[in-house]
Amino acid sequence: MKKKMILLTVAFFMLFLVSGAIAAKWNVPNDFATIQEAIDSPNVSTGDRIKVEPGEHAGALVTKAVEIKGEDGAAIASGPLHPAGLVQGFRIMSGGGGASIKNLKFTVDLAIMNGAAQNNVTVRHCVFLNSIQAVSNWRGSGWDISHNKIIDLRTWNGGGIGILIGDFNGGTVQDNVVSHNDISGTLHVAADDGGGYNGTGIVLYADFRWGRLGTQSLTHNRVFKNKVALVSDTPDVVDVAALEMTDTRDDPDLIVITDNAVVLNNFRGTALQIDLTPDNLDEYNLILMNQGRKCGWSHKKHFKPHRKAFKPHDD
Repeated sequence: MKKKMILLTVAFFMLFLVSGAIAAKWNVPNDFATIQEAIDSPNVSTGDRIKVEPGEHAGALVTKAVEIKGEDGAAIASGPLHPAGLVQGFRIMSGGGGASIKNLKFTVDLAIMNGAAQNNVTVRHCVFLNSIQAVSNWRGSGWDISHNKIIDLRTWNGGGIGILIGDFNGGTVQDNVVSHNDISGTLHVAADDGGGYNGTGIVLYADFRWGRLGTQSLTHNRVFKNKVALVSDTPDVVDVAALEMTDTRDDPDLIVITDNAVVLNNFRGTALQIDLTPDNLDEYNLILMNQGRKCGWSHKKHFKPHRKAFKPHDD
């Protein structure tokens, strides 16, 4: 019996050593000049850690489930282009499910975007400055978006979004967590913006516009303990809502956004606090104990969401 226990102990110890060896640590720019070079290297494997040193860096197309973690002062100031011509930070591509992005500052247009319906991505302790869209999770489930700071947003005939959980391709998007984020400052409306939509701190979005498939189900996502305090500098063109749930069909008989929880958030710093389309989404989702004088009811937007969010067109 004693011999068997010793053998088991040795086996677990060896397993621990092997598991530890899998998660190698890499440094940018010491081991690789750029984050993209690190991700593309055959020496970098799933589960490895890429430490990003202080200074400005380019983002990347994320094709492996790696951890990308910035040291204090590490900033993403450029990156791959979106088809609309906007600069992205990280675009999560096929193979990038399970990646984590932590402790980085972003100064690009579209900071983090799900480009290939990847799941289980972590975005924590990042700072986003004046983004068009800070974190855009199209079609992904199991994301953890928490403890981030989003300071100021801006529009570009669309956008003006802090955190988006959405679908346009007829799938199921579920089990995402948006928690303990601080979204504050001014929504800067572009001088030539045509309006017709609202900017948003946090949005759950079923996009059926222009014949898209929208979603089969946007469900069991949790939005809790966030603080949203946003003011538009041109509210007569593009106003801003703290929390939005939108099905672009605006049909109270066709409900696909269900069983989501929006609880214990602080929306007091935003005039339009909870915006639901259609209005009866509060009957199908738990919206409870949020701070703000209008948080007990939905306030219908004056504009239809015909031009809202930038999507990953080139999956």
